[in-house]
Amino acid sequence: MTVLDKIPRFFSRQVIFTISVLIIFFINVEQSYAEEFTINIPFGAFNPELNTPAEVWYDPPELTVKVGDTVTWYNDDREGHTVTSGNGAGRFDWMGSKNLGESDGIFDSGRFMPDESWSYTFEEEGSFNYFCVIHPWMEGIVFVDPFIPDYPHDATGKQVEFPILLITPDNSVEINFSWEPKIIKTHEKVNFIYRFYDAQTDQPLRKLEYDIAIIQNGIELYRDKNAVSQAGGDYRQWIFEEPGSVLIKFRDIRSFGKVAETTIDLSGSSVARLGDFSAVVYENTEQTKTVDKIVQPRQTVQFYYEIAVAIIAVPAIMLLAIMIYMKYKGPKTLINQGGGKASPI
Repeated sequence: MTVLDKIPRFFSRQVIFTISVLIIFFINVEQSYAEEFTINIPFGAFNPELNTPAEVWYDPPELTVKVGDTVTWYNDDREGHTVTSGNGAGRFDWMGSKNLGESDGIFDSGRFMPDESWSYTFEEEGSFNYFCVIHPWMEGIVFVDPFIPDYPHDATGKQVEFPILLITPDNSVEINFSWEPKIIKTHEKVNFIYRFYDAQTDQPLRKLEYDIAIIQNGIELYRDKNAVSQAGGDYRQWIFEEPGSVLIKFRDIRSFGKVAETTIDLSGSSVARLGDFSAVVYENTEQTKTVDKIVQPRQTVQFYYEIAVAIIAVPAIMLLAIMIYMKYKGPKTLINQGGGKASPI
């Protein structure tokens, strides 16, 4: 038996080739999203006086980029300069003192002359002050925001296509998994959506019992034991308060009763019926607190049950009340004093 014979039937040589190409492509996908920025050192930056051709020492003096972006400084002045991370002396503090700025050692261009340039790629988020060690009044700052891809991916950064297909180690159950929205951020509600299929027949498994847990940064945030899938699929909602990697774990997938008088047969131990899916939660720069509420399936079922009870009970009570009223308050037959029936005239 060849290796290809062991591959599940929904794969083919073309699919395998395509996956190989995508893997090679996605290795460099983050680099493809990186951008380049420029900062000019204008003519006159060498002069600390107020009345100079240079309105700023570095143009722009403040710049916001993302992790992975590259910034290039161009020297348009007539003297050599440096781009050195740390705190400069300011326009006036350097005069008459020994304060000539202090480097923090993160990056240092060294001296580069007029018409030359120097570049640096920011690999970490944060704010980075810098100055010129030759002219310590020259100061600038770069703000580096985290890189947030615009596609769904796992905890390693690899792009994924929804639904993600995973077959349990015992080759009995296929789990189709996805989440919405595709980019998970703090303080925003996310829906983890999944369905179960028979890995041999590719038919939906309409009712299964299983355990599910949501783990972030090694801490278990949520667990539902003995959950039961409805119509072959289910979902879980969650709102993350912190950024970081997330792991959604399925364990002990097993049969649960009958569906349309047909018993789902998952014989053998359920220990190997498991699956793990990972994702990443990013810091939400636009929303700093949680305002939504999460509603898990059992709460939804209970809500629908209460609505159904109300729909049935309220009309029944009203009908009963009308019947009682009609019984005791209905029209009475008029009797004359002579004991005969009263004439309508």
